[in-house]
Amino acid sequence: MSTDKRSAGRPRSFDSEKALEAAMRVFWRRGYEGASLADLTRAMKINRPSLYATFGDKEELFRKSLARYSRGPMAYMREALKQPTARAVAEHLLAGTADVLSNPQNPRGCLAVQGALACGASSASVRNLLIGYRQKGEGLLRERLETARSEGDLPADANPADLARYLITVIRGLAVDAATGASREELSKAAETAMRAWPK
Repeated sequence: MSTDKRSAGRPRSFDSEKALEAAMRVFWRRGYEGASLADLTRAMKINRPSLYATFGDKEELFRKSLARYSRGPMAYMREALKQPTARAVAEHLLAGTADVLSNPQNPRGCLAVQGALACGASSASVRNLLIGYRQKGEGLLRERLETARSEGDLPADANPADLARYLITVIRGLAVDAATGASREELSKAAETAMRAWPK
């Protein structure tokens, strides 16, 4: 006799991918601590037992939501790293950021930034997760710029680590501006201004 409880019970009656998408948007809008289980289950249209059985606890649900955010709305960051020149990488990153942040179908701001806001001691593991997420992105960008310098696409005296940190700092600034209501035009102008400091 099978011991698989799920096969023996009632089959799952919801779309787990749609539920995860809904959870991602709640975290994106409210941050980790600001998103209550009631908010999440209401948006996901499931009850708490179903949430726990399918996604784990709130922290695990946030981890899965962050992964979905990375491969969904933030996919442009991976595409940027494939651009043929360092300048094109930077321009693609900033333009993609402005597009995602100003899209009226998306919550304002950045999930990775919003998620870390007001994280207390009890949420240290989530804060560390987000720090690691941002560090990984910055590290990949630094490696791409190091390749550009070795190929002569950046001046020999350019510092890939400094340039990567510069871009990430601008992106975070755009996220904060977007969260407080900046328009697509305002974000684009800020991005264009930032590119004036890019090495010739």
